Amino acid sequence: MSSKYAGSRITKASKAPKAKQPTFVLELPLLVNPHEDRVLAVRFEAGRQLYNAVLGEALRRLDLMKQSRAWQTARKLPKGNPGSREQKARAAEFSLISKTIGFTDYDLQAYATRCKNACWIGDHLDAHTTQKIGTRAFKAAQRYQFRTGGRPRFKPKWKTLASMEAKSNAAGLRWRDDHLEWNGLKLKAIYDQKDPHGVQAFALQNPVKYCRLVRRTLNGKARWFVQLVIAGYPKWKNKNPIRQGKVAIDIGPSTIAAVSETDAFLEQFCANVPDLQKTIRRIQRAMDRSKRGSNPGNYHEDGTLKKPAPGQRLQWVFTNGYLRLRARLKEMHRRLAAYRRTEHGKLANRVVALGSTVMAEKLSYKAFQRRFGKSVRDRAPGEFVGHLRRKAASAGGGVIEFPTRTTKLSQSCQCGAVVKKPLCQRWHDCPCGIRAQRDLYSAYLGLHVREDAGLWILDTESARVGWCAAESLLEKAVSGVVQAANGRRLPASFGISAPRSGARDRAALSRNGAESGEDSGCCNHIASAIVARAGKTPELSTGTPRL
Repeated sequence: MSSKYAGSRITKASKAPKAKQPTFVLELPLLVNPHEDRVLAVRFEAGRQLYNAVLGEALRRLDLMKQSRAWQTARKLPKGNPGSREQKARAAEFSLISKTIGFTDYDLQAYATRCKNACWIGDHLDAHTTQKIGTRAFKAAQRYQFRTGGRPRFKPKWKTLASMEAKSNAAGLRWRDDHLEWNGLKLKAIYDQKDPHGVQAFALQNPVKYCRLVRRTLNGKARWFVQLVIAGYPKWKNKNPIRQGKVAIDIGPSTIAAVSETDAFLEQFCANVPDLQKTIRRIQRAMDRSKRGSNPGNYHEDGTLKKPAPGQRLQWVFTNGYLRLRARLKEMHRRLAAYRRTEHGKLANRVVALGSTVMAEKLSYKAFQRRFGKSVRDRAPGEFVGHLRRKAASAGGGVIEFPTRTTKLSQSCQCGAVVKKPLCQRWHDCPCGIRAQRDLYSAYLGLHVREDAGLWILDTESARVGWCAAESLLEKAVSGVVQAANGRRLPASFGISAPRSGARDRAALSRNGAESGEDSGCCNHIASAIVARAGKTPELSTGTPRL
């Protein structure tokens, strides 16, 4: 801490925490000529080298802190419950050790400033940008400290920083009227001349908190964008309605179901994201062949990778063909991310149109990655929940996540029975007479989850009362899936096959019911309910879902 605060009695812990103000981002493309492009490339290279230097120092201090005796002693202190005196005393002890070692945001900002002033980087970066780079390195190391992320890696030369930002709009990177200013550069922004929904005009009327300069590679060429972090909430487009009410969602690796008091839907999660798995895999195999052909000394005769000697590293040679393949692979992942963001936005708008207060199970998306890796890579359910959380907050609501351990929606019935179902069982079939699509029924039960004395439970009485009105909504949602298929094959995770015609359809339905041991009367009851809405008879699939 600086000497300016040495005699103050007001400590940091005694100050009231600042409430987070709502913010949103407006992104605009920049008009950059070749000279400005070279200048920006040099500054981003300086930022990359400074980030690596600060990150190395942060990891060194973190290792020293963990090796200290004070740290080992603090780890033996009782943890206590959240908010208890023991927990606060333990946190205060760790905070004191961090300040003593110098592993704080302020200390690493000061280290970044000293590094910048001691070399050529000081000619290209300003003080505010330098301090933000120090903060970025500190947060990366802090995530590793708290085990919320892996050990951060240094950025190689071919993978420069993706963005740089300022601390405020007063100095360094700053937005002025219609352009971005940074150390003598004035970069004009490209506006949407039509702006049919008035989004840009509305955003530019609000104060800009700070700016972020973003570099993206589109089809092998660098493009520059400015992201204006603006105070307030973004403008809602007129085509996206908002309903004040409650809606519950059930998210799977490849499906999503949403149920409110007035409507429900079931659809494939991010259905319009292109399937690039074969293309990505083909590029990866070509990269591996090129890498092995240009570095035969790094592999054993059986094809396994050699282990380097202690203190040494393997030397790699990358051909121009390998570099082109790597750039192509990066472009494929960029396209996937762009399609995914668009689908997340559309789906979030559709959920908020049913209700601004969203009830959802608190899931472990890391477990999703371990079990359904490629599906989660393409659809990113965790990223969608974050997007939905921001959308719901701007609509005046929010996302309420409740634990699955006490609610057990996929196993429970409104009659009170709790039976564990295998993943291949896509229909909820209870002896009490309730039969519904599994994901839709879980979402319906999510509407009736409430908190009782700090414990989230399922209110079965409320679920029984509301079932009379909800049953038709769930059948209508299944009918919508059948109509949207239009003869195409649906994912097996729906538990519904695309309809066929006439006697062959009825024969397949009875055959599926006989093979799975289901009651044919119950199947006919569901089929007749959907026939009345869709005009065709679907097949109820009980096979293992293909995720």
